[in-house]
Amino acid sequence: MSTIEVQVKEILGHLNDPLVQTDLVSAGFVKELQVEQGQVRIKLELNYPSTGVAEMLKSDISNRLSEVEGVDKVTVEVSHQVLASQSRQSIPAMSGVKNVIAVASGKGGVGKSTTTVNLALAMAAEGAKVGILDADIYGPSQGMMLGVDEGVRPQPFDEKTFNPVIAHGLQSMSMSYLIEENTAMVWRGPMAAGALQQLLTQTRWQDLDYLFIDMPPGTGDIQLTLSQKVPVSGAVIVTTPQDIALLDAKKGIEMFRKVDIPVLGVVENMSTHICSNCGHNEAVFGDGGGAEIAELYETELLGQLPLSMTIRQQVDSGEPSVAADPEGEYAMIYREVARKLAGRLAQRNAAPAQVIPSIVVEED
Repeated sequence: MSTIEVQVKEILGHLNDPLVQTDLVSAGFVKELQVEQGQVRIKLELNYPSTGVAEMLKSDISNRLSEVEGVDKVTVEVSHQVLASQSRQSIPAMSGVKNVIAVASGKGGVGKSTTTVNLALAMAAEGAKVGILDADIYGPSQGMMLGVDEGVRPQPFDEKTFNPVIAHGLQSMSMSYLIEENTAMVWRGPMAAGALQQLLTQTRWQDLDYLFIDMPPGTGDIQLTLSQKVPVSGAVIVTTPQDIALLDAKKGIEMFRKVDIPVLGVVENMSTHICSNCGHNEAVFGDGGGAEIAELYETELLGQLPLSMTIRQQVDSGEPSVAADPEGEYAMIYREVARKLAGRLAQRNAAPAQVIPSIVVEED
């Protein structure tokens, strides 16, 4: 091994990945390293979507290695292979899904569905293959938010399954695709829970890195069905800073803890209001609530979104912020939330699986 190669490996061994907070060598991200006549060629393969961090990594590595004596040129290639959740079970219908992420809230009206669709689009923009399931059987809204025309129906794949509806590059499924727009679902809880299970298992999800599930508010039958029947990788809690919303958000977190589903983080909507006339910034619903909950339950505040007419108008028109204005301020916030979420999930998936110790009883 040449002196240059030793120095290059040492530098990479001290360079932390920005999301999983482990050095590139220990994380196993360095798949190829070639040093020849002053030219260094490195291939990295991350275990989370790489689009958002690739250029930063390339620049950082190139700058550091260019300072090594004898190095004339540095070439860095970055790709990714998203890890599957350790909780994934042998459910044939879910074999095409690596990670299932539930987006939930304790109460309605906090922007959960808006967060779900923008998070899904943001994760796709980061380079992942993404699907979205509308689990709100009584009030499905994802069809409208994704701009799917009324009357569009999922096409059957075979006698038992049907293909998801593609919208904005996402694979999607919603009760709104199966009923008329004004039809009220007057069902008891077990019927709604059964409908959710059918939507999940009879949809032919194809090679997804992440399936986002837009949960209905509350902690009832549908939530229990999801936790018991589906290998959920983790949950994201959406709240506002308002005290009553925070109270219900705590109940949502406690529910996931009871069924052993990790809470990956908290998203705080309507954190501030910016006056469109004077630009005054005011926390009309309170301040610091999302951070307080995240600290209380030892999770992370993934991001804060303002109370914005633009976000509402874009999602109502079927063009959510990340799709309508990919380089805009709000899209960048959702992209940052998606990166943090992907990093936390990658850390969990890469951790050694917990092994239940065997108990041996011996006679003296």
